[in-house]
Amino acid sequence: MAAFVQIIEYQTSRMDEVADLSEEFRAARMAENQSRETAPTRITVAEDRDRPGYYLNIVEFESYEAAMENSGRPETADFAAKLAELCDGPPKFYNLDVVQRIDLG
Repeated sequence: MAAFVQIIEYQTSRMDEVADLSEEFRAARMAENQSRETAPTRITVAEDRDRPGYYLNIVEFESYEAAMENSGRPETADFAAKLAELCDGPPKFYNLDVVQRIDLG
């Protein structure tokens, strides 16, 4: 179970470019073999059905500390800056401690 979740909420009309950027970032991280201790355990990208063009990246980590170490990496800051350039406004970030997870599947 992830103990910490970061959510990035953003609006973009350039989702194809965001997806390409995300794939480049993921591939580079895999190539450098980033430590599993600081890497996200899961990333979900979702579009808001009630607000087309609004997206949420839900990024799960083992701990707050792992998330903060990941956020402090230069390549993460570079990704965030490039993402912001593709957005129609500033992204909004949420930092959430997981207090309960219920798997029903």
